[in-house]
Amino acid sequence: MPLPCASKTKNSIMLSAVAAALLALAGCTAPAGPAPEATATADSIMPSSHVHGITVSGETSQVLLATHDGLFDVTTAPATKIGETLDLMGFTPGPSDGVFYASGHPGPGSDLPNPMGLLKSSDGGKTWEQLSRQGESDFHAMATTKSGIVAFDGTLRTSPDGTAWQTATAGFAPAALAGHPDSNTVLATTPDGIQRSTDAGATWKPLSNGPVIQFAAFAHPAEAVGVEPDGTVHYSADAGETWTTKGRIDSEVMAIASIKGEDGRPWVWAATADGVVVSTDGGMTFRPADAA
Repeated sequence: MPLPCASKTKNSIMLSAVAAALLALAGCTAPAGPAPEATATADSIMPSSHVHGITVSGETSQVLLATHDGLFDVTTAPATKIGETLDLMGFTPGPSDGVFYASGHPGPGSDLPNPMGLLKSSDGGKTWEQLSRQGESDFHAMATTKSGIVAFDGTLRTSPDGTAWQTATAGFAPAALAGHPDSNTVLATTPDGIQRSTDAGATWKPLSNGPVIQFAAFAHPAEAVGVEPDGTVHYSADAGETWTTKGRIDSEVMAIASIKGEDGRPWVWAATADGVVVSTDGGMTFRPADAA
């Protein structure tokens, strides 16, 4: 039985906030030019490359990593490169399997503008369509909702279709955004705690008693998971309103994803500095994904 999320001391909250702030600032600093020559290979994509996103297909169980060197399928070893080399700084799955949205910078030999603005793939990342804000936006945080897309490029923006954008009412810079295509609830992680929106990112309210998490993901419209900078995992059964503490990931986490498992509990994947790990018990314990 999971224990209620314990109250943190003032010092521990400050330490978590400082760590999250540094990571958020690092993640929101855009490179001045195109991505440098790719040095990672399919065999070495984990853990040497920077990972900016992870997604898992609920239909095929395919595990994909969005990285500084492009999109990789790491379901089996060695990893398989998908599509051209792009610095995928922002990445989120769309409303159906094989649909992705991404942003960032073009790789060597690419004729895409820098920054790339919002891109869309309808074939699992093999090819990309330019939707909007080419040469203008490098979205480092992105999420898909029932009503469209929420993304952050220094300004928090919402779009119903990825082409027309509105500025959201928000006084914070999210380190990460999490949403679900069947819900309009969005979670934003910040150094001061979780911000929550129930109208697809148009307006936001801070959680008064939530944990200070760095990454968040929805397994289901009502179920979310979050990870603190120190690897502590939290679970919410009410779309991020309240949280309980689960287990811990003993490695630096770079991105997380979650889907509803066969047993009804959320399964959680994390891209870490030591490789991809997975939990099939709701975030209590983690093991290497290739041993799942």
